[in-house]
Amino acid sequence: MSEAKVDAIRRIGREELVAMWDGLRQPYHDDYLALYSTVYGGVVTDPVLMMVPIDDHMVHRGDGIFETFKCVEGALYNLDGHLSRLERSTRDLAFTLPVTMEALRQIVLETIRIGGQQDCAVRMFVSRGPGSFGVNPYDCPAAQLYVAVTRLVKPFMTRNPEGAAVRTSTVPIKHPFFAGVKNCNYLNNVLMKKEAVDAKVDFVVAFDERGRLGEGATENIGVVTREGVLTFPCLDGILMGTTMVRVMELAEVVVAEGLLKEVRFGDLERQDIETAREIIIAGTTTDVTHVRTFDGKPIGNGTQGPVFKRLSELLLADIHSNPVMRTPVFR
Repeated sequence: MSEAKVDAIRRIGREELVAMWDGLRQPYHDDYLALYSTVYGGVVTDPVLMMVPIDDHMVHRGDGIFETFKCVEGALYNLDGHLSRLERSTRDLAFTLPVTMEALRQIVLETIRIGGQQDCAVRMFVSRGPGSFGVNPYDCPAAQLYVAVTRLVKPFMTRNPEGAAVRTSTVPIKHPFFAGVKNCNYLNNVLMKKEAVDAKVDFVVAFDERGRLGEGATENIGVVTREGVLTFPCLDGILMGTTMVRVMELAEVVVAEGLLKEVRFGDLERQDIETAREIIIAGTTTDVTHVRTFDGKPIGNGTQGPVFKRLSELLLADIHSNPVMRTPVFR
C-alpha cells in the first residue's frame, strides 16, 4: 500500500491566524453567547475566541470541576444549590477558587447580561490551570475560571411529550468517589450518551456490580415503587443532582396530597424497574421527564402517570415563579 502524500505544513503567524477567524465560524457557534475567562480577564462574545489553553490541566487531564445551571425568563434557577455543590467539589479535589464566591456570582450575572438572552444555559468551569503537559497538579501555578453562556435548549418533555425510552447501559459505573464529585473527567458519561444515540433511545442508565440502579449520563432517575414510594438511588454511587434534590423536596407536597406514600433514597434493583408504577428522570436541562419504556418494556401503562404530572407542575412553578429559588439577572 502506497503512503498518502502529506502536503507541506505551513507555519501560521499571528496576523494570518487573525485573518482566518471568520472562516473558522461554525453553524453551532450561533448558540454560543458569551465566555468569561480569567485567562483573558474579561468576557468575549466571538465564539472563535472562546478558547482554553491546551496545557490547562482540565484539557489534557480532565482536572477540573464544573456546574451547569439555567436562566429562565431573566432569572437564574437554584443558583445557591449549584454554588454549594461547587464548593463541595473544590474541597473534595483540593481546588482553590481563583475568585471569591461573591465575585463569582457577579461574574456569572454580568456574563449573562453581556450574552443578552433572558433564557440561557450557564456552564461554569474551574480548572487547575495551565502550567505544563504533565500529570503533576503542582505544575499549574494558578486555578482558572471559565463561564460559558449558551442558548437554552427546551426541556425534554416539551420536545418529546410522549416521554423517554430508556435502556440499560453497558458502560461501567463510576467509582463512588468520582460519581459524587462533579468533575470534568466525563469519559463514562460521553460513552453512555454515545450508547444511547447508537441504540436510538433517549437515555441509558447504569447498574453497579451488585445490580443496583445508578444514574444516567447527566441525569438522575427515580422509581415510584408498587408500594407508592418515590425512591432515588443511594448517594454512595451517584451524583447528588440539584434538580433531584429539589424534586424530592417538592415531592413532600405530593405525599401530603396522598399520591405518594413516602420519598426516600434506597437501593433499586431490576425487579423494582419491572414492577414500577412510574419512572421519572430529573435533571437541570431535562426538568422532570416521564419514562415510557425501559429496555423496550412499557412502564405502567406507558402513559404519563399522576406522580410525574404533579411533580412536573410543581417544578415548573418553582422554576418560573418561586422568588426564593430565582436570582434576577436583568433589572
